Amino acid sequence: MKRIISLYPLSADHLQQIYHIAPNYTVTIGKANLLDPEVLLEAEVLLGWSNKFEQNVLHEDSSLKWIQSWSAGVDKMPLDLFSEQDILLTTASGVHSIPIAESIFAMMLAFSRGIQQSIQNQQANLWNPKIASGGSGTLSELHDKTIVIVGVGEIGSKTAQIAKAFGMNVLGVRRSGKSSPYVDTMFTMVNLHEALNQSDYIINILPLTEETRHIFDTAAFTACKRGTCFINVGRGPTVDTTALLGALEEGTIGYAGLDVFEEEPLPADHPLWKMNQVIITPHISGNTEHYDERVFDIFIENLKAYIEGQGLPRNLVNYTLKY
Repeated sequence: MKRIISLYPLSADHLQQIYHIAPNYTVTIGKANLLDPEVLLEAEVLLGWSNKFEQNVLHEDSSLKWIQSWSAGVDKMPLDLFSEQDILLTTASGVHSIPIAESIFAMMLAFSRGIQQSIQNQQANLWNPKIASGGSGTLSELHDKTIVIVGVGEIGSKTAQIAKAFGMNVLGVRRSGKSSPYVDTMFTMVNLHEALNQSDYIINILPLTEETRHIFDTAAFTACKRGTCFINVGRGPTVDTTALLGALEEGTIGYAGLDVFEEEPLPADHPLWKMNQVIITPHISGNTEHYDERVFDIFIENLKAYIEGQGLPRNLVNYTLKY
C-alpha cells in the first residue's frame, strides 16, 4: 500500500487535491506519538517530521522516500541519515517571507520612530516627548539609511523590496554573491564585515550551518558602525550571545530586535530581558494565519512533480550545504 502520512490537519479540500494527483495513495492523518509504528513503515511520503520517527522510518525496511517539512529550518533534523538513505527533503521556505519581513520592519520602526521608548514611558505613566533614536538626540527615519540583509533568500528578497519602498539603500550578503532584485550591492560571506561597516540596520536571516554558527561574533560586531540596529530573525546560534551583550553594553549595537536565541526559551534571568534598547519576541516572527495553506501549496506543487517522476521544484534541501 502506498501511503502519505500527515502530522498536520488536512481539510476535505486538501484531501481531494491529494487524491486527484495521487489516486493510488492512502492518506493517514495523525499525531506523531499516536501513529501505529506498522503504519509508519508504509509511509512513502511524510508531511512534517518528528524525531520520534527515526527508529520507525530510518532503516532498510522503511518505504520512506520524501519528507515535506512544515518548517523552513532543517538544522535540527538528521540530514546525514536522510542523505544516506536517499530520502528527499523539501522545506517550507517562502512561507515566512511576508510575516517575517513585516516583523523586521515593525522592529525597525519601533526603534527609529521611538515606539519602543514610548511604550516604556507609557508603562511608567510618563509623558516625555524628548525621545531619541540611534543616539541622535531626536527621532530618525528609515529613508536614506543603509540596511544590510545577511542571508538573501526569499525572506531577504521580500525585506529588500520593502526597504526600497522606504527609500533605503539596500546591501545584501549571500554565499553565492549572486545579484537579487531590490538589492543595490551584493556581497559574499567573505566580505561580511565590509558590508556590516556600511550599514545602519543589520538584518540576520541566515540558516544555521557549520559555516554560520557564531558568525556574528565579537569581530563582526566590532566591524559595525556605532549605534547600529541589529535584528535577528534567522537562527539563534548564528549569534554569539556573549559578544552581542558586549556590543549592546558598549554601544556599538545601539538597538537589537531579537526573535531567536541560542537557548530557547530565553532564561528568565538573562540580562537581555532588562535592556531597554532590546525588543524580544518569542520566536514568532514567522507566524501567520496563512501558514498552513502556504505550506500545503508548496506540498501540492511538489507532489505533482513527484507523481510524474520529475525533480521536486520547490525547496529541495541540498544535503551538502545543509539547507
